[in-house]
Amino acid sequence: MKSLKIVFTLFMLSIAMMAVAQSEKYVQTMTATLQGMEQAKTAEEEAALAAKFERIGDAEKTQWLPYYYAALVKTRMSMAGQGDKDKLANEADAFIAKAEAISKDNSEILCIKSFNAMAKLMVDPMSRWQEYGELSANYLAAAKKADPTNPRPYMLEANSLKNTPEQFGGGCATAKPLAQKAVELYEKFKAASTIAPTWGKESAEKVVKDCQ
Repeated sequence: MKSLKIVFTLFMLSIAMMAVAQSEKYVQTMTATLQGMEQAKTAEEEAALAAKFERIGDAEKTQWLPYYYAALVKTRMSMAGQGDKDKLANEADAFIAKAEAISKDNSEILCIKSFNAMAKLMVDPMSRWQEYGELSANYLAAAKKADPTNPRPYMLEANSLKNTPEQFGGGCATAKPLAQKAVELYEKFKAASTIAPTWGKESAEKVVKDCQ
C-alpha cells in the first residue's frame, strides 16, 4: 500500500511539473510574440502576427489572451486601412468570439469589442455612426462595470469623443476629463501577469496634451 502511495505521489508530481513547463513555454511564446507587436509595421507583418497569436490560442485551448491579441491586431489593421476594413473587422470578431467562449464578462475583451465596433463605424461614419456608435458605447459601459480599475475603457472613450464633433457631444471638453481619469488609472493599474494587456497609456496622455 505504501508503495502505491509513493507511485501515485510521483505520478501527480510529474503531471504538476509538466503543467508548469507548459505554462512557462506558453508565457515565453506569448512574450516573444507581444514584442512583435511593437515591431510590426506592414500589413504583411501584422497579418503574420495575428496568425501567430491564433496558432498559440489553438494550441493552448483554455487561454483567452492569444485570441484577444489576434483581435487587437486585426482591429488595428482595420483602423489603419491595411486591407479591406470590413473584412479585417469581421476577422477580429471571429477572434473575439473565441476569446469570449473562454472568458465571459471580461473587461479587456469588452474593450476590444468596443474598439472593433468603432473600426466598423469608421468605414462609413455617416451611415454607421448610430448603429456602431451605440454598440461601442455599450461595450465600454460593460467594460467599466466588469472592472472599474481598468483604464482602457476610459482611454477608448476619450479618443472617440475627441474625434466626435462638439454638436454631437464630443470635443475636448468631454474627452479631456475621461483621458485624465484613464491616465490616473494607468498609474495605479496592476496587470494580472507579464503578458496581460497594458497598452493605451500614451494614447490617453496624448488626448490630455492635445486638449490643453
